Amino acid sequence: MANPKRKQSKRRSANRRAANKFVAPEFAKDPVDGSTFRPHRVNPKNGMYRGRQVVDVSV
Repeated sequence: MANPKRKQSKRRSANRRAANKFVAPEFAKDPVDGSTFRPHRVNPKNGMYRGRQVVDVSV
């Protein structure tokens, strides 16, 4: 069975684990009503995208 030639450093192990770290999603704020939404997507609350109404949102 193959064995490693040298011990893996703590830094290398920490860097490998850091690649899987959870990152919270970023949110943009709508200038019209102040609701938050994911950037580069249609705002689900009012159907606006880049200042234009693109989706009809009925209550």
